[in-house]
Amino acid sequence: MSWTIRFNPKALAELSGLDRQIQKRILKFFTERLRLHNNPRQLGAALTGELVGLWKYRIGDYRTICQINDKEITVLVLKVGHRKDVYKH
Repeated sequence: MSWTIRFNPKALAELSGLDRQIQKRILKFFTERLRLHNNPRQLGAALTGELVGLWKYRIGDYRTICQINDKEITVLVLKVGHRKDVYKH
C-alpha cells in the first residue's frame, strides 16, 4: 500500500523557506519512508492537548505536524518547522 502525501499551502511555504539540504531531507523522509510504510503512525507520535488527533514526525531538528486520513490513504502535512518553533501558534 502506498500513502499519498499532500502539503497544504502554508506547509509548502514553510518548507520552501528552509535551507535546501533540510528541504531535501524532509521530502526524502516523506517520499522514501512514510509513503511506502504500511502504517504511518509507527513512524511518528500522536500529539496531545490542542493538537490532539494530529501526528508529528521528527526529521533531525525539524518537525512536521500531519493529519492522517485512513479512508483516503493520505497524509496531509499541515506545518513544517524547527522543533523550537513548530508547536507555537
